[in-house]
Amino acid sequence: MGANMARRLKDRGFHITTLFDTNRKVATDLAQELSATACPTLGDVTAGADVIFTVVSDDAAMRSIFSGDDHLLISAEGKLFINCATISPEVHLEVEALAEKAGAQTLEACMASSITQAREGSLYLMCGGREEVFRRAEPLLKELSASLRFIGKSGEAAKVKALVNMVMNSNTAALAEGLGLGDALGLDLTMLREVFGQTGAASRVLQTDGEDMQNRDHACFFSAAHAAKDSGIALALAEEAGLELPLARVTREQYERMIAAGLGELDKSGVAELTFKDRNERGG
Repeated sequence: MGANMARRLKDRGFHITTLFDTNRKVATDLAQELSATACPTLGDVTAGADVIFTVVSDDAAMRSIFSGDDHLLISAEGKLFINCATISPEVHLEVEALAEKAGAQTLEACMASSITQAREGSLYLMCGGREEVFRRAEPLLKELSASLRFIGKSGEAAKVKALVNMVMNSNTAALAEGLGLGDALGLDLTMLREVFGQTGAASRVLQTDGEDMQNRDHACFFSAAHAAKDSGIALALAEEAGLELPLARVTREQYERMIAAGLGELDKSGVAELTFKDRNERGG
């Protein structure tokens, strides 16, 4: 995601100055492509840029890049950090406080799209933070998005994103069960997908994942491991609110089964490997 966002901004005339990735070769190759510098430390990234985008895997990674031994807030005064990862709302609040202490600003820009949309500049972005910071970031974010929405204060966009992914994950698991049962009943799955698409079974997930489930094409755009993590964020929010969400809980368990079976790096569409009768030996 981060690489394609950088490519898009380069295409739109912005100067990409510094890059960092835990995989040094990834950073070096992208830096060569974009005429940028692959930095050996996170502090070097901040030193060479005015606006820094972060796209990391989880809460621990986010805390690490802002407060670890090597972190982004060295010489950060006046800098703007746009944080795009799907993480817990409280971590966005922690990062905002750390950045403000260092004289910097942060904005959460949660993405509800995938790798292709990042390259095309057609992301759906949900933003949270101080409104004046959002206005500062808005020209950049418009180049990356087809739809840009300011949700409210820090943490609020992360809550919305957690719910988006919770529902998406549940829809994906339900679609896998519907197609799996259709297959077990001897139905033509192409026909079944067409019927789903014209009835109450229609969904965005049907468009993006249905054919892949049928053809067992699980090239990763959004991994099962990330699906489990994101459903977990929503379930933690539900627990704080005193709500029980049985569908979300069972959905997370399905993705955790994939991880346990060594399938966690497949696309979330790979949940079909657990539900089709002739495939579920891969899921245990």
